[in-house]
Parts: sequence; structure tokens; C-alpha cells
Amino acid sequence: MQRSDVLRLAMPRGWRAAPGILLGLLSALCAVALLATSAYLITRAAEQPPILYLSAAMVGVRAFALGRAFFRYTERLASHDAAFRAMPELRVGLYERLVPRSPDGLGTTRRGDLLSRLVSDVDDQQDLPLRVVQPLLVSSLTAIASVVLVWLLLPAAGMTLLACLVVTAVVGTAVDSAVARGVQRGVAALRGEHLARLTQYLRSLDTLIAYGAAPAAERRLDEADRALTSAVRRRVAGASIASALTTLLAGAATLSAVLVGVPALGTGGFDGPALAVVVLVPLAVFEVFGMIPLALGSWRRVSASAQRIAQVVPDEIPAEIPRQEPSNAVTTLPEGRSIRLRGVSARWPGALEPAVSGIDLDVSAGECVLVTGSSGAGKTTLAHVLVRFLEHGGRYEIDGVDVRDLAPDDVRRLVGLCEQTPHLFDDDLRQNLLFAREDSDDADLLAVLDRVGLGEWTAERGGLDARVGERGSLVSGGQAQRIALARAMLADRPVLVLDEPTAGVDADRADALVADLVGAARASGRAVVLISHAPVDPALVDRALRL
Repeated sequence: MQRSDVLRLAMPRGWRAAPGILLGLLSALCAVALLATSAYLITRAAEQPPILYLSAAMVGVRAFALGRAFFRYTERLASHDAAFRAMPELRVGLYERLVPRSPDGLGTTRRGDLLSRLVSDVDDQQDLPLRVVQPLLVSSLTAIASVVLVWLLLPAAGMTLLACLVVTAVVGTAVDSAVARGVQRGVAALRGEHLARLTQYLRSLDTLIAYGAAPAAERRLDEADRALTSAVRRRVAGASIASALTTLLAGAATLSAVLVGVPALGTGGFDGPALAVVVLVPLAVFEVFGMIPLALGSWRRVSASAQRIAQVVPDEIPAEIPRQEPSNAVTTLPEGRSIRLRGVSARWPGALEPAVSGIDLDVSAGECVLVTGSSGAGKTTLAHVLVRFLEHGGRYEIDGVDVRDLAPDDVRRLVGLCEQTPHLFDDDLRQNLLFAREDSDDADLLAVLDRVGLGEWTAERGGLDARVGERGSLVSGGQAQRIALARAMLADRPVLVLDEPTAGVDADRADALVADLVGAARASGRAVVLISHAPVDPALVDRALRL
């Protein structure tokens, strides 16, 4: 994915962006016209003409004052509505590109950094239409209209105003860039680093405290926070200096108008009211034009965030990740009664050597095959091959059908994975089960919980409304595994892969947990692939494969 793709998704379509830009331009023009008309009215009134000569100016002051507020309000509504409507398109576009690559195609990105890119960096993209494109267009068009107005009244004053505006745009942007050079990209990266360390710290807090490593982790977190704060201050300093220069040059433009306007009084119809307009209009123009350096600073922030987002989603799906489109689509899905592997090998994205190779495996309905091996032998790799998270070499069949002829999602409708650390949502039991099969009623949910040995526990906890906590913090490791199995059974997967189900479970309870999980799965006629590094009762399994 390219940075331009991210920016294109973040920018509202022309028909949505146009009303906000038009209303913003009208609001800015009303602000300039209000000051110009007010200057003319006050100066002309000092000459004490008949009231008839002032009526048009008085009406103009009221109209421009009301118009400025009205157009400003409606511009906010229109522009923010357009920007917010574009954000779902951006987020959906990103997820559509991420899903075919996840989870194994994102293995090099830490969770905290990934969260920063998909939340904070994506949120930054709404500034593209609001703080970059629209301010640049509105400020530029307002400045052109103002220069034309002043030029018509006094060409020399129009030239000085134009020169001051050009200097403001060039110098303000240069100063902001010089002060904040390279900082914006650093801010985005430091924000991701800070969130990654914070996420790691919070997730591992109990372990860090137990081993006395919490102070060191807190120091690393403080270092990341100080670095991020320093970078943000430097970025803000550039914008502040640019704003100060804009104010200084606004005064210079006003002074220049006085210097060229006073000698021209009484020549060519140039009188006192015209002088007041020529002198005061630059103040209103620079109030609007001062957004240009800030818009260019916002562009650097938006561009850096877009680049970080693009880096998460590579242009090409790695060769180790299965393609979403099957090579030879079958019209009827297999029933998933058996799986067969011959000479299967697989490697992780970016790895030079395969994690597993030469795997032969047969599992039929109602059977349980145990896969063992030391840490790093490739047990989890095999599990990811079975559910098509990873591409493989060799042949992998379901009911005699090559899985490459099936879409990966279709394979996962037949082969379910209960991971080593099941993910439970911070909700109640009901919601944690319903997403597996949303049309299930409470009776179905209670029945499947009873089948995995959680019937009494559910009743003691108050039923399906019992909360499980964030990432299952309110349940034990064994209970989390049982909930995950209930979810897989509710989804009616004919083949279940249990990856280290006793991880995080006390040793004296591990055997009972494995017996309950395997027994519940086999009782319903499912094929089970049990992956474990711990010993398993041979009576529970039909065959064993050691990696």
C-alpha cells in the first residue's frame, strides 16, 4: 500500500468536500469585507455626509457580520461531516487490506505500535481535508480577492500587500520546517513506541512485579514518554514561531499601506475612506492567510502518519500468506470428515528456513491425534497451516479436496483453532459465544457450556450475563480454554485444533482439562488435533506425531 492510497481514502470525494470549501471561503470573504466596510463607514461618517450616503455601508456591516458567523457555523458542519464520512471508508479500506495478511503477515509489528498506527495515525488523517486542503484553498483565494480589492483602490498598496503575503508564505513555511525538520515523522514513531511499551507494561505487570522488573520497565516507559514530549514541543515551537512571524508581517503590511497611501491622498479620487480600507484590510487578510504555514505543518504530520499506515500494509501479500482467491474454486464445500497432510512444510514471513518440513498427518472424524515436540519444533506453525494462516508446501487435503482449491475463510469454516491464549472480549459470556453463531438462543449457549464442563460454573456466576473481564482477566486459564472450545463447537467446526490447551493451567488440573476438552469434542464426532508439549494420557488419543 502506498502513502498516496491512504491520502486518497482520507480525502472526501469532491462533491462532499466542495460545500465546506465554498462556505469557508464565504466566511473568510465576509470577515475581510466586514473590516473593510467598517473602516469605510467610520471614516466616511467622520466627514458628516447625509445619512443616505451611509445607509448602504451600514447594511453591509450588518450583512457581513451575520454572514461571517452563519457561514462559519455551516462550514464547520459541512466540512466536519465530509471528513467524518471519509474516515469509515479509510478504516474499512485498511481492514480490507489487512485481513488477507493477518495474523501471520503482521508478525513484525508490535501490538502497541499497530494499535497506534490503526487508531492515532488514522485519526490524524481527518486533518487532511480540515487542516490542510481547505485552509490552503480558502486562504489562497481570500488573499487573491483581497489583493485585487486593494489594488483597485491603490496599486502600490496592492503590490506591498502581495509582497508581504508571499514573504509570509515562504518565510513562515521555511521557519516551521527548519525548527520542526524531521520531528513529525519522529513524533509518529515515538508515539507508536510509547504505546507499544505501555501496552507491554500493562499486559505483563503481574510478571514484572513478581520478578522485581517493574521499576526498570517503568524507567523505559518514562524514557519513551520524555522523548515523545520533547518531540511534540519542538513541533509546536515551529508552528508558534510561524504564527509570530505572520503577526509581524501583518503589521509590516499595514505600515507599508500607510507609507504608500498617505502620499497618494487626493490623487485619482483616492480619499480618506479609501485609505482606511487600504490600511485595515491587511489585518483581516493575514488573520485568514496565517493558516497557510499551519496547514503546511499539518501536512507534514498527516503525510508522516499516512506513511506509517502504509508501512503496515505491504503492496504485495507475502508468499507465505495464502491468497484469498482459491486456485480452482470448488462448487460444494467438503464436510470436513477428515484431513490429510503429505510432505507439508511451512515457514513464517521473512524467514529464510522452514519452521516445519516433511509433515505427514491423517485425522478422521472422531479421532484425536496428538502432536508433540520441544519448544520451537513448529507445533504452532502446523496449527496455523491447518487453519490456512500460513501457506504450505506439499499437499493438504480436506475430504480429498486440496485446500488451495478452497478460500482460506472456507477452510476456517471447517477447521477451528483454539489458541494457546484464547482471546475473550471484555463482555459477558453470552456475547463471547454469540459471535460464533449469532442466531443461538440462551438454551443453545447453556447446553454447549455444559458440554465443555462449565454448566455449574456458569450457574454459580449468575448465568450468561457473567462478565469475563478484559482479555478474560476474570476467568482462569482452564476456564478460558473451555469457553474457547464452546465457541468452536457452537460454530460447528468439524475439525478442532487445540493448541497447548494446558498453557497457564495448574499441573494438577491439566490432565482433567485435556480429558474434558478432548472428550467433549470427540463425543460430537469431531476430529481433534491436540498440540501439546506436556505429557498426555495415551488413552485419550488414537495416534501421536512428534515434530
